[in-house]
Amino acid sequence: MASPPKVRKIAVLGSRAVGKSSLTVQFVENHFAETYYPTIENTFTKTVRHPTTHQEYALEIYDTAGQDEYSILNSKHALGIHGYVIVYSIASRASFEMCSVVRDKILNYTGMEWVPMVLVANKLDLQMQRQVSTEEGERLAKEWRCSFVECSAKMNQGVAKAFETMLSEIEKQSKGDAEPPKKGCMIQ
Repeated sequence: MASPPKVRKIAVLGSRAVGKSSLTVQFVENHFAETYYPTIENTFTKTVRHPTTHQEYALEIYDTAGQDEYSILNSKHALGIHGYVIVYSIASRASFEMCSVVRDKILNYTGMEWVPMVLVANKLDLQMQRQVSTEEGERLAKEWRCSFVECSAKMNQGVAKAFETMLSEIEKQSKGDAEPPKKGCMIQ
């Protein structure tokens, strides 16, 4: 008899209009919504099977309203969340810069120095308007000690990879395999 799916809660955060809802809807419902309505807040669920362990997971994905430097990160986006998907648009330098503010708010709310997260560069379909290079995204993810995925919600490119990577990061951390590197010096 198969064990019941493990519940994993994921918050999708980032600036306004970076495609958080589009990413989430594309992953959960397999379609792209052409019209844009600013998100108030929504929760989606999807059951997935981990590609290597074959364990089933019930993902609860919290699609948040866009953050700006003045909006307060809601405490429910910090408490009980297993992992964070931080999204920016490759066509918006400001949305990329906002990612650091969002990450700092997460760390402040959780009281942690490190939490499982994936930095996601969305809107690959807008290459001609690109303002943030792949290398810049990779560099920031390396600095944060997290994974990095580029995707296009519109083209359904890399969307599943973003959420599968998030699940893998959560599971590594829950098994203790993802201890963040220690900072500073060590006295022996």
